Amino acid sequence: MLRLRILSSALLSLLLGLSVASAHEVIPTIADMRVDGDRIVFDLRANLESFVAGVDLSETTDTDLSAEAASYDSLRALDPDALQARFDAFWPQMAAAITLRADDMALVPELDSVRVPPVGNPELLRSSELRFSAALPAGATAVDFGWTPALGAIVLRQMDVPEPYDGYLDNGATSGPIALAGGDRATGWQTFVNYIPVGFDHILPKGLDHILFVLGLFFLAARAGPLILQVSLFTLAHTITLALAALGYVNIPGEIVEPLIAASIVFVAVENIFTKRVSRWRPYVIFGFGLLHGLGFASVLGEFGLPQETFVAALIGFNVGVEVGQLAVIAVMFLFVWQAIRIDRGANEAAQGFALYGVLFALAIGLIALNPPMLVALLENPVWVFAAPLAAICALSALSIALRDRIDAYRRIVTIPASGAIAAVGAFWVVERVFL
Repeated sequence: MLRLRILSSALLSLLLGLSVASAHEVIPTIADMRVDGDRIVFDLRANLESFVAGVDLSETTDTDLSAEAASYDSLRALDPDALQARFDAFWPQMAAAITLRADDMALVPELDSVRVPPVGNPELLRSSELRFSAALPAGATAVDFGWTPALGAIVLRQMDVPEPYDGYLDNGATSGPIALAGGDRATGWQTFVNYIPVGFDHILPKGLDHILFVLGLFFLAARAGPLILQVSLFTLAHTITLALAALGYVNIPGEIVEPLIAASIVFVAVENIFTKRVSRWRPYVIFGFGLLHGLGFASVLGEFGLPQETFVAALIGFNVGVEVGQLAVIAVMFLFVWQAIRIDRGANEAAQGFALYGVLFALAIGLIALNPPMLVALLENPVWVFAAPLAAICALSALSIALRDRIDAYRRIVTIPASGAIAAVGAFWVVERVFL
């Protein structure tokens, strides 16, 4: 029993150390494009510090995990004039990273103005405003815009024309030709399809708090019926508040919502430790927490908004993406624990279980050692951030098989340590989001 406790504690510490993430999340740049006389003008709202520091925004969702974290944090502390001077010096590099064409003719972007707000709370992201423009050739009818993946995602919105273009450009994508006179607004179906990956991306890999909440639901109710009920209620609830917030009916500051979301993670994880089954009142609690998480999604979408003309299609597409992301999280974790659950319920397949977990553990460790660049780009984080906790789950699952003759081996060896790790991460986020 002592060895069991020591090993479980060690693996719990591993899960804690690998799961903690900071609040320095990456958000997309917002760009409003309009024609002003003979020039095409772009007004951007962006985090200039990440650009100047050289953070590769295509490979990270949290600046604290980037190699340029120290430089980024020092820039965040600069007063407006100092940061503007640093950006002015950086502008030639940024201009070279921008693709801007009019009817197949390359345009040269010129920096017009920069406005940097005061430092304020250095723990909160600072959004600055900048304007650049380029001369349009005579008779130009369309423009094509984009920039390199390292500058991150950008929401491009055409202004002051009928049926304007509205697009979400990621991974170095370009807009394609946009008619300067308007008329390129996406159809409802196109908007629905376009927003599915946006919703998925806000779960995998960017939604670590939502991932931990869903895993908290999973570890108490790995059976399909109770799990589907809880996830469905969670999805319904966050759809309601996301829609209300996006329409402007609800507006609660992120300083309030984010700590409460972290507290919801603590609640479900701690409840997993002290109860063995879904209580009659837990679905109502999950619904309430889903309302909170919807406000969290709304705070992100509020940075660039849902297109008003195709609002319903965008909202449905985003939520479909979120749901697919949640199901993907559940599917991956089920793959890692299903054999341990079956054996705990009486299946006589210990040898197959050990073989499975040996292979999965070796695969996770191999991915950590290799840290494949393609996978890093996909996860937008170092591979170990996701692979190391999965390796720990493999080890716990194998241990539960080895001690399968004990009562509730899976619950005691997998569910409780994993839930304890999730609760500890959530508690850290509560403290970080309130006090740090």
